[in-house]
Amino acid sequence: MSTIEAFVLGLIQGLTEFLPVSSSGHLELTKAIFGNEALPAESLTFTVVLHFATALSTIIIFRSELLEIIKGLFQFKYNESMKFSLKIIISMVPAVIIGLLFEEQLAAFFSEQILLVGCMLVVTAVLLLFADRAKNTTKEVNYWSAFIIGISQAIAMLPGISRSGATISTSVLLGIDRTKAAKFSFLMVVPLILGKVAKDLIGGEIDYHNDQLTYLVVGFISAFVAGLFACTWMIALVKRSKLSYFAIYCTVVGITAIMYAIFIQ
Repeated sequence: MSTIEAFVLGLIQGLTEFLPVSSSGHLELTKAIFGNEALPAESLTFTVVLHFATALSTIIIFRSELLEIIKGLFQFKYNESMKFSLKIIISMVPAVIIGLLFEEQLAAFFSEQILLVGCMLVVTAVLLLFADRAKNTTKEVNYWSAFIIGISQAIAMLPGISRSGATISTSVLLGIDRTKAAKFSFLMVVPLILGKVAKDLIGGEIDYHNDQLTYLVVGFISAFVAGLFACTWMIALVKRSKLSYFAIYCTVVGITAIMYAIFIQ
């Protein structure tokens, strides 16, 4: 992997982790374009670094909300902070179950599955169109809606289904306030990313060599800076009901990927 590839992949991860266009799908498409033949361990290390960078950008932007979540967990009082913390935990349950039970099956989807990515991007586009037409309300996330949103997050583990797109669209279709939906979507993934990073580190799945340091640093900085920008931008876009633009983009990229998989690959 070259430094330029690391920069581009980091940029794509940082932008698409928050914009509703599927970070996993775009990374798979980009790897196909670059012809990335990195060893599995090397690729995993780089992926973990990128995800940690976007998690860190989320932590910085939502530092006050995250502090409230942490306080809620350790106050042992059934107040608003505790309720919000419980909703975050409930939203994580479906993804944790699917991730632990079907880890190998999910990994198989991330191996040049361009046709799958294309089809799932079209599905993402449909979700975004429906959400963009939903009426805005002031409804809060409750326990039941947190679980439903969590199911959407679990489904979004497939490459091509946008995690933010699926969770925000589901929230809006459930009648939740758009700004609250976007914030909840970004906050609910932080524990999952940090947990996955910790699992890979403890499990010894990360294989690091000194000659990887340059592109790991470049990828991290690129993903982190792009994440800061994209997260802030996305909240404003959701509030103004601009999801249809991303629906058009996902449709175009999805159909292009499908045609590539059928006629060229």
